[in-house]
Amino acid sequence: MLDDVCALIRENERFVVTTHLRPDGDALGSQVGLGLFLEALGKDVLMLNSDSPPYNLDWLPGSEEVEVFDASLHQHGAIAEADVAFVLDTNDEERLGHVGSMVRKSGATKVLVDHHLDPERWFDLFFVRDSAAATGELVYEIIEQIDPSRINERIATAVYTAIMTDTGSFRYSSVTPRIHRIIADLLERGEIEPAPIHEQLFDRKSMPGLRLLGRMLNRIRLCYDGQLAYSVVTQRMVEDTGASWDDKDGFVNYVLSVEGVKAALLFSEANEGAKISFRSEVDVRVDEWARSFGGGGHKNASGAYVKRPSFEEAIEDVIDAADRYIEFDDPHPTGDGLTPEDESYLQTLMEAKSDQ
Repeated sequence: MLDDVCALIRENERFVVTTHLRPDGDALGSQVGLGLFLEALGKDVLMLNSDSPPYNLDWLPGSEEVEVFDASLHQHGAIAEADVAFVLDTNDEERLGHVGSMVRKSGATKVLVDHHLDPERWFDLFFVRDSAAATGELVYEIIEQIDPSRINERIATAVYTAIMTDTGSFRYSSVTPRIHRIIADLLERGEIEPAPIHEQLFDRKSMPGLRLLGRMLNRIRLCYDGQLAYSVVTQRMVEDTGASWDDKDGFVNYVLSVEGVKAALLFSEANEGAKISFRSEVDVRVDEWARSFGGGGHKNASGAYVKRPSFEEAIEDVIDAADRYIEFDDPHPTGDGLTPEDESYLQTLMEAKSDQ
């Protein structure tokens, strides 16, 4: 697979590189890292997404070259004339937004570079490994095989950001000695330092975002004898604090940090249901749980979009299914996850006003 991808890069000149809606660090870092590398090889490259970078990634060197889809003649022409189209960090056309159908219908050779399971089958070439710590790891392997001497400060920063963010700052079980060797090579070749990157990613919090965090923390609930924790972000909470939906990125990790919790969920109110972030400790899987609700992801970090008549019903259904996928120390019967207090909380949730 890797040899075939590298051959395509060597033999072609015009490339499109895209990634999923609301790009995270791995998505944008991988896209920028690969795009800048292709440019360094003298290729003609269009980096194109359906969404702008989130505020915590707008500093990333090279992200200013990523165009947001606007249906311009230039973008249509670049896609139509592309020899190769790279899709990174998602295997689902719908998650590419407006760019998805254009790439799929194009005459370009469509290459998927990803570390998620169950890809759609419309791609021409798959460079996919679910054991990879991040899509950024696979991008590094492409660069390593073709010409690692091209790694400069901007490429190194992008790929470092991709791997660091998708490994939880190198704390997930996917981190191997190989990952640390890759990071060492990026630091050395790019002459970059980790501290400024971490500061940009994790130390830039807006006041509205911090207010939203406070409301979310105040709504954390425990069930299954304190081994499962969940919280919510509602549209009302976002509006009342003046925050944006991007501000909730990383909130689920605070829920997981509660002592004694094996798995954590963050429910974000959406039209016709909820978007859910699943997180867990190293020895607990949440991917099968998320998959049962039409989502997916990795062993310790997954997501799903659950459609239900109400936000509350989505929460109830997902919580009640927990013990079918997680072995709690003192398991409850199926469907016994919510206590009367939880049920009362859900009934009043949508009516909750701003904290005093």
